[in-house]
Parts: sequence; structure tokens; C-alpha cells
Amino acid sequence: IATDAVALAEYMTFQYTIGENTLFKHVQTLLPGHALTVENGEVKVFRYWDVHYDIDFDHTPRWFGEEMRGRLTDSINVHLRSDVPVGAYISGGIDSSLIGILAGREEASGRIGFHGKFTEFEGYDESAYAEAACRDGGIDLHQIDITASDFRNNIEKVLYHLDTPVGGPGSFPQYMVSELAARHVKVVLGGQGGDEIFGGYARYLIAYLEQALKASIDGTQRNGNFVVTPESIIPHLTVLQEYKPLIRQLFSKGLFGPLDERYFRLIDRSADMANEVDWSALDRAGVFARFQAIFNSERNVKKEAYFDSMTHFDFKCLLPALLQVEDRMSMAHGLESRVPLLDHSVVEFAATIPADLKFKGGQMKHFIKSTFSGDLPQELAQRRDKMGFPVPLKEWFSGELKDMVADIFATQKNRHREFFNSDAILANFDKAERFSRKTWGLLSLELWQQIFHDRAASYRRMLDEVEPAQVAAQ
Repeated sequence: IATDAVALAEYMTFQYTIGENTLFKHVQTLLPGHALTVENGEVKVFRYWDVHYDIDFDHTPRWFGEEMRGRLTDSINVHLRSDVPVGAYISGGIDSSLIGILAGREEASGRIGFHGKFTEFEGYDESAYAEAACRDGGIDLHQIDITASDFRNNIEKVLYHLDTPVGGPGSFPQYMVSELAARHVKVVLGGQGGDEIFGGYARYLIAYLEQALKASIDGTQRNGNFVVTPESIIPHLTVLQEYKPLIRQLFSKGLFGPLDERYFRLIDRSADMANEVDWSALDRAGVFARFQAIFNSERNVKKEAYFDSMTHFDFKCLLPALLQVEDRMSMAHGLESRVPLLDHSVVEFAATIPADLKFKGGQMKHFIKSTFSGDLPQELAQRRDKMGFPVPLKEWFSGELKDMVADIFATQKNRHREFFNSDAILANFDKAERFSRKTWGLLSLELWQQIFHDRAASYRRMLDEVEPAQVAAQ
């Protein structure tokens, strides 16, 4: 078993891959919206579905809101079809809370929710918002307090079930919450997809902060179909309090450059891994070229707004990685996860909504918040500090789990890993910023190599033992 260098370059950049290559060399993935057929020994792959941002400028905000409410209600009703009780993940964010509340109104069995929280350190506990959503929605909330000990005992299981590291540290708490949910239900609804199709990431606001400044300097702030002015964006900037390191890194080079280069820097997770990775052996230019092909695709996005290009890339590339986490972490416990926001009818409709409705004045998820304002508790709808299942890795890795991390990177095989400098990894591991993905990216990749590459011989022996038994059974 070998590591694919093309996929590894993408993983080290984004912490997910954006094409057909996987981290396993000679193993490819079937891309979303594609199908594979085998006929007379010939393998064919073709696209059967895609999303196009054909913006509708003819309807009113009220019409869009009513249409969205109807489509989401229909989707939830379809996803509630089951012979067993259905629960819901309630993270404390807009999307999962909305799905849980609306599902509870449609069917009593949907009134059970599941939440994971971190209470050891300040700034990681989102349970108050989850409790508010369940209080207003009449949902019976089950919670689990996730600890460093849980990480120590389960992180290898997480990487084993993922098959390859992908999608950030949220996979670990997702595994823990899924284990909790599986004790009560067999089907659970989630809010996955809302950030990508309705603009829920802080980086969109950072991108428009730079864009608003550039347009004001150039005198072009009134040009185009979607304008975010400095005056309109200022009231929403408090969301970015925890993102100062990212803003500093973004503004330190290439300020006011091309849009694709600017967004690439926003999603590049490798900025603080110059010494840990042998970049000379990886094709960074190829990663950027493949990113550009998707980001600048006029086949899907007609360049009405920078916002559409950003969300389209995340929908095509980040979201599939997050859905792998959603599916594999739930199925690790025999739990079926369903995502009503990603019904094709909802996604296709959302792609027609003008950016100034989704992201008015730089307000993340403006359209969802305004459309469903009467369905969500005010403290949740108006919150400005949602971080997306944050995990206290920095605190754990510099404290209770420091020895575990040292042991993981101290193996003899680790010291000879292709593409990496193990001494630099250990020397710099606890120097990352609080919400840097560096620690997660390097640790999960090393564990993956230990689980799959280093144990390849034992897997081959297992296969050799199974194959004769299968032949005899036939």
C-alpha cells in the first residue's frame, strides 16, 4: 500500500481531496453526481446531476422565503419516512436546530435530539444553544460530555471507520454523538449542507471585508449585481473575533489580488506547515490549478457574485468530505443519517436565490434567518459566535494528551515517512494557533498511516484466510 502524492498534496492543503484521487495510490473515488457502469468488461463513468447558479432576479424576497419553506417542509416529511423512531442531531447552530424543530412539528417521533459538548475549557461549550432549540421545539435532548479520555480511547476507531482522514476534527465528536444517538434511535436527521448552500462560514465574511475595501478604494462599490459595502458589513464583523490569525495571514500577502487566489488562501490549511512537510516533493501548483478549474467554472457559476463562486466550490469539494464524515461516523454505530437540506429540490432552488438575499450586507445565512425567524429561539437566531463543533485539541495536546501525541510520532516508521519531517512535527506541534487545523491534519494522517499502511501485511493475511473459505462455500 502506498500514498498517492497528488491526493496527499490536496489533503495537506485543504484536509480533503478535490478530485478522483484518494490517499490510497491506485484507488479512485466516484465523484458526487456521477455513476459508474460496467458492461461487457468496459467501465464507464458519467455525470447524472449537477447544480447551476442560474440566478432568479424576477421574484421578491417574500416569494423566495415562502418557496423555501414549502420545499424544506416537503423534504423533511420525506426524510421522516421510517418504520422506526427518528431523532435529530442538535449542534446548537442554525441548521441542525431548524431541522430538529421543524421535524418535531411534523412527527412526534422526531422530538428527540442528541448533542455533544466540551466543558473542560472555556469557549467550546455550545450546549446552551442546543438546549434553547430543544426547549422551544419541545425536543427531548440527550447530551454527552466529551473528554480527553474519550479522544484517547476512540481516535483510532474514528480513523479506521473514515478509511482516510478527511473533513477536520469534527469527525471525532460526531463519532461520540452518533454512539449516543444509536442507543435510542436507528435514524437521525442532521443539518449538513446549510453552511455551503446558504453561506454559513466566517471566511465568506472575511473575503467580502477585503472585497469591500478594494471596491471602495477603486470606486467600484456600486458596480455589479451584488455589492457589500464597508458601511453594510461593519455591524457583522464581531463574528470574526476568533479569526484574527486567519485575517492576519490573508492580508499579509496578495492583498486585493485575483479572487481565486484570495479564496485559495482562505481555505489553505497548510500555511503554518512549511517545515513539517517536504513541499518540494508535492505538486502545489497542480493543486491550485485544479482548484481554479472548479472555482472559476462558468459552466456552473455565471460570476454574478464572488459569494456564488465561494459557496459553489465548497458545495462541490468540502461538502462531500463532510458528508463522508456524517455517513461513516453514524454507520460505525449502525445509525442511518439523513440530511433534508440537501434534497435536490432544495439545493437546486437555493442556487437560484440572489446572493444579496443569502448574504445581505455580509450577514451569514441572512436568508435562512429571515425566512425562519419565527421558528428559531432568538438567542440562537441572533448569535454571532457559532464555531462549528470546536474541539479543544490545543489544550488537550499541550496537556492531558501530550504524552499520547509524542508516542504516536515517536515510532520508528514515523521517522522515515515519505514527504514529512518528524522532528519538525514534534518540535512545532503545540505552537499552532488555537483553532489551527495543523495539529489535527498531521495527527490524523499519521494515525491513518499506522492503521492502514503499517498493518498492510496483517490485512493481506486476513484476505488470504477469507478467500479459500469463500471458494469452499461456493
